[in-house]
Amino acid sequence: MRARRLPGVAALLTAGAVALSGCGTLASHRSTASLGTDSPAAAHTSAGARSGPAAARVVAPGKTLKLGAKGKAVQWLQQRLAQLGYRPGKADGRYGGATMAAVWAFQKVNGIRPTSTVAKRTWDALETPRSPKVLVKDGRPTRAEVNLTKQIMVLYVDNEVKLITHVSSGSGVPYCETATWQGKQQRFCGSASTPTGDYKTTWRARGWHRSYLGQLYNPIFFNGGIAFHGALSVPLYPASHGCVRMPMNVAEVLPGMLGKGVPVHVRGRFKRL
Repeated sequence: MRARRLPGVAALLTAGAVALSGCGTLASHRSTASLGTDSPAAAHTSAGARSGPAAARVVAPGKTLKLGAKGKAVQWLQQRLAQLGYRPGKADGRYGGATMAAVWAFQKVNGIRPTSTVAKRTWDALETPRSPKVLVKDGRPTRAEVNLTKQIMVLYVDNEVKLITHVSSGSGVPYCETATWQGKQQRFCGSASTPTGDYKTTWRARGWHRSYLGQLYNPIFFNGGIAFHGALSVPLYPASHGCVRMPMNVAEVLPGMLGKGVPVHVRGRFKRL
């Protein structure tokens, strides 16, 4: 649901437009799609490098990898990313889109400019990785933190990092779009922003959920019409109407890890270069 750029704010002042913020789900439709759950997070390998005298030294393959690469070095990369809490997809030795998104997330956490190429800096960081910056030091043990500056989301369960993922938040580009909704053509306008603040997960839907601005996969709402959801396009810059997009393979497992009523903290601001 990428926001369409318009010539200027004046273009938004269209007669009959509905002013909205978020990514396209009206609050009045919550009762029909609510599938909230209070189930605990699914078991998952804790993120972060093991430390202490008994910890074995990690030695990365060091082979430069590009998107489309295959082989044991790719499989090592996938297994290591999964061990650290990222979601690279199946460890099948094939460097595809899911693995690339996990590489992006890892690079951003470790202060490396995100790229699909895995070279020396990334291999070195995989040997001695950083932990993601904690945004809310006095937060609940189980919470989700969205870092808009780095465009990542971190899920903590019992104060352990359980998932780190690349995301794409609201573009910040005002929009006005016409869509057929509830049987008639309507015009919707909004700010395409993901507001900072403290929220809680509310209702959710399974599979593809149709909104007036597009399709959301496995959405978990936390601020009115703003949700975490899977998307086919999750670029390296904010591009949504306000929701927090994430890779499809992450959206597949997140509902089993993130229950209802869990705090969601949104911080930061993305700076375009």
